[in-house]
Amino acid sequence: MGDGRGPKLALLELTDVEREALEALTRRRTTAQALAMRARIVLTCAEGMSNSEVSRLLGVSLPTVGTWRARFVADRLDGLFDEPRPGRPRTVSDADVERIVVATLESKPRNATHWSSRSMAAATGLSQSTVSRVWRTFGLQPWRAETFKLSTDPLFVEKVRDVVGLYLDPPERALVLCVDEKSQIQALDRSQPVLPMQPGVPERRTHDYLRAGVTSLFAALDVASGKVIGSIHRRHRQQEFLRFLRRIDAAVPQDLDDYATHKTPAVKRWLLRNRRFHLHFTPTGASWLNLVERFFAEITDKLIRRGVHRSVTALEKDIRAWLDMWNEQPRPYVWTKTADEILASLAAYCKRIKDSAH
Repeated sequence: MGDGRGPKLALLELTDVEREALEALTRRRTTAQALAMRARIVLTCAEGMSNSEVSRLLGVSLPTVGTWRARFVADRLDGLFDEPRPGRPRTVSDADVERIVVATLESKPRNATHWSSRSMAAATGLSQSTVSRVWRTFGLQPWRAETFKLSTDPLFVEKVRDVVGLYLDPPERALVLCVDEKSQIQALDRSQPVLPMQPGVPERRTHDYLRAGVTSLFAALDVASGKVIGSIHRRHRQQEFLRFLRRIDAAVPQDLDDYATHKTPAVKRWLLRNRRFHLHFTPTGASWLNLVERFFAEITDKLIRRGVHRSVTALEKDIRAWLDMWNEQPRPYVWTKTADEILASLAAYCKRIKDSAH
């Protein structure tokens, strides 16, 4: 029988020339993202990390790390490049490919914010299909744009460790509740009846809608059990939030004492009078750290987004019914990442942003 350990890792050491070349691949804006990631994998492996540690840090699969570690050990820098494939000779030169990639990454058309395959083909004198193939090969999608936000909270690290600590190692005889409000939930009615799904035909609805009003859902998610204490209000001022706190106070057993919430003076005074509640704040601009946001995403996907409601009252009735059904068979969301893993991942992401800006 084996000793339970994985296979011995191939020794990976870099010369100064190799390290410089790999770092250049991660910094060049014209480097394909796949090749840049291979270079990061090798650089990280050379720091003495195991394949599983590199996989977690860079967010790639374990087999991917093993493949490029082995390829580099066997063929050094040449092993990171894709091998030539059989077939008829190429009709597009490396210089043509580089022109497309450089133009895509470092320029914009005069009459648009981003390139299309047609405009790039016209600018380079190559065919539209060639441009599309190059883009697919290098993972370039000029028509796509994603958003991101990095917290500027000066206590970001401390708050991440505090909140994640509550998830992974909650205090004894304490109930950890993730609290927030989902405001401005709209009651929307389609301008014409929804046509139900049929075999071979999806559900169809009009693109326009009639607004009937808005409401707000205050929710407290019990991290351990997955149960949710919910309260619906037409407005979301401090008065409504205080009523929600009182509802939580009535619902939570008296021998438990942990909670996180807002910062208005009235709320602070209430908390001072109710000492069994303790504040733990998520960092500013980091709502992803609050598990109740996962619950909000679920109720949005399963009820609100495609729901049809002719009045706010009908919307609120459906939300209350959905909460009741959720609490009949609650499912807790399991937090798995440690604070160190989160902070390391964010640090690596910030480094990639900084490198790509150079």
